[in-house]
Amino acid sequence: MFELVNHGPDTFVGTGPRYPWGGLYGGQIVAQALRAAALTVDEGFRAHSIRAYFIRRGDHQEPVRYEVDRIRNGRSFVTRRVVARQAIGAILNAECSFQKPESSLDVQTIQAPSVTPPDDVENTAFSGDFDRRFTEPTADNIVERDGEGRVMAWMRVPHELPESGAPDADIIQQCWLAFLSDDLATDTVRSAHSQYRTDDGEPRYSGVSLDHTIWFHRPFRTDVWQLHDFSCHHFTGSRGLAVGHVFQPDGTHIATVSQEVLLREPKD
Repeated sequence: MFELVNHGPDTFVGTGPRYPWGGLYGGQIVAQALRAAALTVDEGFRAHSIRAYFIRRGDHQEPVRYEVDRIRNGRSFVTRRVVARQAIGAILNAECSFQKPESSLDVQTIQAPSVTPPDDVENTAFSGDFDRRFTEPTADNIVERDGEGRVMAWMRVPHELPESGAPDADIIQQCWLAFLSDDLATDTVRSAHSQYRTDDGEPRYSGVSLDHTIWFHRPFRTDVWQLHDFSCHHFTGSRGLAVGHVFQPDGTHIATVSQEVLLREPKD
């Protein structure tokens, strides 16, 4: 999924599978945009954040063209802008920042909750590219989160990824986390909405992702279980903000995700 084809200077083309709902999955476009940006960055820099805006729905029947703009090459930081295009026009605009690793104090202020382990819950992923197992806090959980509509799931890539030290190993891990990180936000905002379900339990409001931001805090692996812990921090003007923390099984906080979701009641 992240073996993009070079189509000229700082231009790359990627494809993806068709998903059950038709169209492209936003996490795939964000992840491929991150990969395209990384292909223009010198060795020794590591992605630390990406901020993406979804512009149009993608068409799964045609490839996506990623055009990279080299905004700045600094000694410590590198900035890239990526526009993803299809025949209809731009479908995503992203800003990516890379940093040369530095030694510093390492402090973690967010703690992982105590939840039901992944082996005790069912896999409900919509694609064979990843595993997703929704979980809940255990009786001894003492970690709370500000916000409503909390949704938590264990997630991982079910096939082996490159080991640390292999070419492009770190960016491939980050791309897969970017792919996974788009999955829970809409459910999180829906679950916080007081009228988000019909009487038979089906979603009343349809959701569209507006923007998506990821901050990568520490090195990690995505082919082992990660706990994604999301909650909704507001809903107004038909827009809800979901904020998520991603933890390794040992409780290490590896990434933070935020996404604004547009929820509207479907018209008759």
